[in-house]
Amino acid sequence: MAKKIAIPTDGEVLDPHFGRAAGFTVFEIEGQSARLVEKLSATGLQHQHEGLANMFKNKGVDVLVCGGIGGGMINGLNAVGLEVVSGASGRVVDVAQAYAEGKIVSTGSVCQHDHGHEHNHTCH
Repeated sequence: MAKKIAIPTDGEVLDPHFGRAAGFTVFEIEGQSARLVEKLSATGLQHQHEGLANMFKNKGVDVLVCGGIGGGMINGLNAVGLEVVSGASGRVVDVAQAYAEGKIVSTGSVCQHDHGHEHNHTCH
């Protein structure tokens, strides 16, 4: 059975900071192949747990594959039944294919700091 994954996207690469991503690329995973489905705009939804979670659920997304992500966002996504796989990086199409082949294992990469008005940081 096919599943859909979404990857935070900055150009052609995975945006390493989930909550700041302006868009997400959605792939359908079937067997060991990944097929591009659509690109979603997250404009106005940055750091909005419920808004992002609802957007993904409405689009039929099952799994979020990302780099760094905050614990609150993980909880919000998990609360609506979405799986989160963190610690990924690279070109979006390569990340999707690696996920399809079972080569991506979540590192549990979680941001542990406040995301107030200061966004010039990196999450590990």
